[in-house]
Amino acid sequence: MDLQMWVTMGLAVGAVVLFATEWVSLELVALGLLVALLALFHFAPIPGLDATGLLSGFGNPALLTVLALLVVGEGLVQTGALDRVAAAAMRLRLKPTTTLALSLVFVGLVSAFLNNTPVVVIFLPIVQALAGRAGLHASRVLMGLSFAAILGGMTTVIGSSTNLLVSSALIGLGHEPLGFFEFTGIGTLLAAVGFVWVLGAMPRLLPDRAQIGQSANGSGRQFVSHATVPAGSPLVGERPVAGMFRRLPDMTVHMIRRGEQAVLPPFDGMALEPGDMLILAAPRHALADAAVRHPGLLQPPEHPTETGPEVLIEAMVRPNSRIVGQTLQNFDFIRRFGCTVLGIQRRARMLREPMTMIRLEPGDVLLIQGGTDSIEALRAERDVVVVSGSATELPKPHNAVPATVIFLLAVGLAAVGLVPIVLSAIAAAAGLLAVGALNMRQARRAIDHRVALLVAAALALGEALEATGGATYVARAALSLVGEDSPRLTLSLFFLVVALITNVLSNNACAVLFTPIGVGLATRMGMDPHIFAIAVLLASNCSFATPVGYQTNLLVMGPGHYRFADFVRSGLPLTLLLWLTFTLAAPFFWDL
Repeated sequence: MDLQMWVTMGLAVGAVVLFATEWVSLELVALGLLVALLALFHFAPIPGLDATGLLSGFGNPALLTVLALLVVGEGLVQTGALDRVAAAAMRLRLKPTTTLALSLVFVGLVSAFLNNTPVVVIFLPIVQALAGRAGLHASRVLMGLSFAAILGGMTTVIGSSTNLLVSSALIGLGHEPLGFFEFTGIGTLLAAVGFVWVLGAMPRLLPDRAQIGQSANGSGRQFVSHATVPAGSPLVGERPVAGMFRRLPDMTVHMIRRGEQAVLPPFDGMALEPGDMLILAAPRHALADAAVRHPGLLQPPEHPTETGPEVLIEAMVRPNSRIVGQTLQNFDFIRRFGCTVLGIQRRARMLREPMTMIRLEPGDVLLIQGGTDSIEALRAERDVVVVSGSATELPKPHNAVPATVIFLLAVGLAAVGLVPIVLSAIAAAAGLLAVGALNMRQARRAIDHRVALLVAAALALGEALEATGGATYVARAALSLVGEDSPRLTLSLFFLVVALITNVLSNNACAVLFTPIGVGLATRMGMDPHIFAIAVLLASNCSFATPVGYQTNLLVMGPGHYRFADFVRSGLPLTLLLWLTFTLAAPFFWDL
């Protein structure tokens, strides 16, 4: 099988190079790798390996679990289940720096059980706001947000898709899967050391960069809006503190109209009453949050209702539009388009009058809420231009509690071992669809097809390396460099190699490619294969030294105005610190 082994190893090297350089899209590389492996073993078959069996990765339990957990995470995002916790963090009466540190720790805890990406997306504006209150540039803390999510993900078997893939690869190699909390001890130790670095050293290493207070979706831009306090609202009786209302975070109230009376800040001794009109300025995320948390606050009573999800978009008034020179009330925007304007933003100046009195000008940006059908109809109108990429669906808070219960139940059943992880994850996804926490379109959108292709290709490559003897060959070559007499040294160097490679290669591909090699090393040295599998798992999660090492690094790169060198400066020492910690701690967790 020498020919097949060398061709397979050549394909592995080629895939690594293409994944790292991104000369070709990840999807195309994965598909090309699958085609090449299928063709190789069709025309040059080997005993015990069915060429078509290499496609079984698409039905792999780990892949199905990962995809199901992505759907579950999207359900929690759509219901705003995590938004409540984020809002609570903003209301903590602690020092801003303490609140910021606690928020990052909470991100790590949540990431132990949820996909990291939605957690970082939710907390991105929160951490930015907390940094501003603490007198810090967001560039000093946003990278820490990404790292906190990665560190938390290395503590349980469902904390990262990487962890599930390593466990699945063990099954494919004929070994028992990893237990839910099997590596939580050493994983928590590494995470704790990482958090000391993130909270203590990184804010001093990262530079201050001006004008980074706005998130990628323009959360810093201010819209003028007005709100009418409805009867029975939690806002009734609310009193301001220094002119700010606690239940309206990130909003600046410029005036309160009560009947014919106009009251200006700081509103001393004034409590909100039903019917009060608030003239305010707020960023998009604050208006969206108010629309969800306080129904009827930003919408008039005649707001049309539609079935299906509510969507938030931005639209620009065209030159020569029928709306130019008119007010929203005179034009009867609601009845014409079936949508509600939540705010108006004029680039030249900040408006300080009720929206119903503002005469629109070309270039004004309207923040619009409406049902999916109304928004689609609005795209065809000639009076406004819908801003590309501005559409987001508003959460469904009434489903937050059942969504949270379903998620906790699924995690609990899997954690105590009553049901397999794949069963609990798929059941949770089905449950969220059943209660209406998300629809099928949102569920399909949550599934990352790149993950599916990458996992299937990597699993096929891992199986081919094992069947042809390539994994054993690499293991033997590695042992020839470090020797077989020092398990500690072998394990340490193996961890270091994987931790460095994961920063230029996909962490999922790195995990699947190195698990057979690690198992081969353990087998030749007479050690428990789970030890080397856990080393692969932890090292593959050390994606700190480059922005391409992990998807959440890319999420914070724009808002933080980071450069490649910033990740090297802060992430490479963290990677080496975790390697050193693993090297010193491993003998205490295993008999080496």
